[in-house]
Amino acid sequence: MTETSLSAKLGGVLGGRTATALQRAFGIETVGEMLEHYPRRYARRGELTALGTLPLGENVTIVADVLEVRERSMKQRRGSLLEVVISDGQGRLTLTFFNQAWRAKELRPGLRGIFAGKVGDYRGSYQLAHPDYEMFPDESEAPALATPDAKRWADTPIPIYPATNTIASWQIQKSMALVLDALPKLEDPVPYEVRAARGEMSFDDAIRAVHAPQADRDWQQARRSLRYQEAFLMQTALLQQRAASRALLADPRLPSENGYLTRLDAALPFSLTGDQQTVGAEIASDMASPEPMNRLVQGEVGSGKTLVALRAMAAVADSGGQSALLAPTEVLAAQHLRSIVRSLGPDLAAELMPTLLTGQVGAAERKKALLRIVSGQARIVIGTHALLGDNVNFYDLGLVVVDEQHRFGVEQRDVLRRKGRTPPHVLVLTATPIPRTVAMTVFGDLDVSTIRELPKGRQGIESFVVPLTDHPGWIGRVWERMAEELALGRQAFVVCPAIDAKQIEPGEELDEEDGDPTRPIASVTATLEGLRGHPLFAGVRIEALHGRMTSEEKERTMLAFAAGEIKVLVATTVIEVGVDVPNASTMVVLDADRFGVSQMHQLRGRVGRGGVPGLCLLVTAAEPETIARERVEAVAATLDGFDLAQVDLELRREGNVLGTAQSGGRSSLKILRVAFDGDLISDARGDAARVLQVDPDLGGHPAIIDALQRRLDESERAALSKN
Repeated sequence: MTETSLSAKLGGVLGGRTATALQRAFGIETVGEMLEHYPRRYARRGELTALGTLPLGENVTIVADVLEVRERSMKQRRGSLLEVVISDGQGRLTLTFFNQAWRAKELRPGLRGIFAGKVGDYRGSYQLAHPDYEMFPDESEAPALATPDAKRWADTPIPIYPATNTIASWQIQKSMALVLDALPKLEDPVPYEVRAARGEMSFDDAIRAVHAPQADRDWQQARRSLRYQEAFLMQTALLQQRAASRALLADPRLPSENGYLTRLDAALPFSLTGDQQTVGAEIASDMASPEPMNRLVQGEVGSGKTLVALRAMAAVADSGGQSALLAPTEVLAAQHLRSIVRSLGPDLAAELMPTLLTGQVGAAERKKALLRIVSGQARIVIGTHALLGDNVNFYDLGLVVVDEQHRFGVEQRDVLRRKGRTPPHVLVLTATPIPRTVAMTVFGDLDVSTIRELPKGRQGIESFVVPLTDHPGWIGRVWERMAEELALGRQAFVVCPAIDAKQIEPGEELDEEDGDPTRPIASVTATLEGLRGHPLFAGVRIEALHGRMTSEEKERTMLAFAAGEIKVLVATTVIEVGVDVPNASTMVVLDADRFGVSQMHQLRGRVGRGGVPGLCLLVTAAEPETIARERVEAVAATLDGFDLAQVDLELRREGNVLGTAQSGGRSSLKILRVAFDGDLISDARGDAARVLQVDPDLGGHPAIIDALQRRLDESERAALSKN
């Protein structure tokens, strides 16, 4: 089947009304997108749904028997109420219909059907108000019960699709049947020899079996084959881009004998860890090549990634080039400047002239910075998005370092990279450890280095959950414990998800899954006022830090905190990464369930950075056995960021993978389970590499080209072309 057929608008197959409803409900516009709206599970006519497990407030699709039907007049207003009691043989659920007595003829006791609606609570009992339903034929209409046909009829899987309150699952199923009937044989993007070696179904067979299975083995095998196809196409795209980026020519950047790098290493008051040495050697090897480096360095909080990057910058300076470090916030950019100047020492700093450029730098300072950058006087440039401006020009940009890459879009990174007269080497840093499957999936075109080893002398961090739903009075002990740390001459962070009662941190997206949206969010302004008035902190200097403050205010506050003048900093996640105050021992995270796993891990990493042991108190009012509570408990249970990254991936379920991380668009992954399909992705990567080795341009595989164009939306294709 041609790409045009799968790209055809749904209206031509289903009619404008149905196509419009599907577009509004799911964003589905084409035949191909409709086929990728896969069932989320399968039911059977002979199998009832356990009603006791239904989630309150969610749309559900269930199979149940009708037990009772009764009609009564309403007391408060005119009309009648039809109440239908359905059962799974144990529990009961009530269906309610207002002024629709005629439905009693369809909903007769003894019949079985599928019912769909939103689970509500009326006087302590669950109900579905005005649900959609489709009844199975009664025994007189169904195949004779004792025949093989009857067993097949009862056991045939019924696809249950993701549905809404406007489109029920069986309505999607009927539309899908029309689409399948209109399809000629589908071309397969996975080459026959690859598919045959794995025993996978063809694309045509798999797509029909997943939507219209005759037995469980049909949809099970179909889903596996479709997952593999997604992995194969994704890895093909990433490996093609990897090859394209390596086909470019860059200037090799080699350190000179007794140059800046040698002098930097000699001035360090400590030895590099084994991991820092290993990763440094990998970077040096990459930058010595005429191919542009594209390397991701992931490492635990405080593992010394910035020093590894600084050594690469020194090597670039040895070759006469410049380096640009792109940071996500002004606080972090300023922190990097101080850290780099401190590491270089006065002599090297004077020669390399590290220069800061952010959006809130004054006009006079900005002019000086721009002149240093364009003249090449500034060998190291540190900045925020301000570095991307059209008036920022480099003399010889040899290395781009992107810190906390997940804060930047691909387009922003590409703008900075284009400022080099030849393609610069690119080093991406992240303190958010990445599971192997995500590294293969999202960063498949990058080489990945890992720093696990922490510098010697780091103290441990103790982490505790403070569950206010179970123990409301424990919040008092939190402040007592913080006061005890302050009495030892130490400092503390208190982190809130919001600046004030109505405003979260700019650019911050709170993770409220399973949270209580009616509960007030802890805010910087309210917490600051409360702590300043608390008798335990009389005479203690407590200040705020958040994204609404000016650059000068933030810089002044951080310097005062680093100098020990401020004892408690009440902040938002602007302190999530990069902030380094060795005397800070205590991290209190209020409404911790509002943050993601990696965010909590990053916040915790702000303490225990010197010779002072760290204490992290994760305060939450999330209910037990909710995902929100699970996230908090997972962070408290381990300090291993790599373990937490896998937990985070599993708790987030699927989410967006390629779309979110690479382009901000909708993910092209529909059925692949990144958290659990690591072996499948690894196999697909090897298979894709072998196909591309023989046919790099895929000229002999037009079906792969068509599938890639169809599956990757415009933003994802742009992302892959620029990464």
